[in-house]
Amino acid sequence: MNRACVLYWAGWVLALATGGLLLSSCSKPAQSAAESVVPFSADSAYEYIAAQVAFGPRVPGTGAHEACARFLKETLRDMGAQVRIEQGQLPNYKGEAQPVYNIIGSFVPDAKRRVLLCAHWDCRPWCDQEENYDDRQQPVLGANDGASGVGVLLEVARRLGMTDSLRLGVDIVFFDVEDMGTPAFYTGKEREDTWCLGSQLWAKMRTQDGSNKSYLYGILLDMVGSPDAVFPKEYYSSQYALATLNTVWRTAQRLGYGRYFRNENSYPLTDDHFYVNTLAGIPCVDIVHYDVQSGTGFAHYWHTAHDDMQSISRATLDAVGKTLMTVITEENARYK
Repeated sequence: MNRACVLYWAGWVLALATGGLLLSSCSKPAQSAAESVVPFSADSAYEYIAAQVAFGPRVPGTGAHEACARFLKETLRDMGAQVRIEQGQLPNYKGEAQPVYNIIGSFVPDAKRRVLLCAHWDCRPWCDQEENYDDRQQPVLGANDGASGVGVLLEVARRLGMTDSLRLGVDIVFFDVEDMGTPAFYTGKEREDTWCLGSQLWAKMRTQDGSNKSYLYGILLDMVGSPDAVFPKEYYSSQYALATLNTVWRTAQRLGYGRYFRNENSYPLTDDHFYVNTLAGIPCVDIVHYDVQSGTGFAHYWHTAHDDMQSISRATLDAVGKTLMTVITEENARYK
């Protein structure tokens, strides 16, 4: 997740705020009614996150990254998904060729109408937001920034694999090399598009083979496990995928999760959904923690050594997972 473009747009959000367009959430607390809509286990999602974290930082090119890739592939296959790997290379922030390893699990692979669910599974190689300069060369463990979205989607995949009536095609994509963008301490010439290499590769491939036209929409999960998570309506999501954004947020609020899914407009964030929207032309929203009322926006442990299992809340996972499952279940019901 790149915060560089956030500050540029500070005036945009301020203008919305002063114009009265920032609405506070008035949803009631989460209710047991969500339980009756769709099954989703926050405990299961939590365990999937813990399993990833147990490998250590999943930095591309490391043993932990390779071991986690095997785990993700085998788990998706065990859940009944058709699994394929998408490999390629794109230039990193120094202009060097960076291998990319996207993992794709498909349910109902022959369906013409499809939905994209995605998250990044790699970890940032540097804790470049640490106050102590000597600590910035350590990798981020990435419990929330990476593993949380993957954990929720693995539980979604498990549920989809148990659904006999699934007619809607669902592709779960774990993007690689999202978090290797230019580090804060780098003093050289900065290149463009150094973040989200996995989604850039995926989007270009989908455009080339024409399969982008099969997707109704996409939903990206990023940093969805924090106990104090706030999911505003991110700018690019509103710009490119407003109808889908409204569907997701209204569903969450209907289920009683308005404390997380806020009716607040947020800054544009360079995340995987940006390239899904702009390169693949698939309307994609970003469910991402960003608190427009705080000084930094992101959690205090963002891109530091403290992004561990203490940053994960089952209640937040429950809110995101049940919202996502409800959206997919209701979308599936439209196709008889």
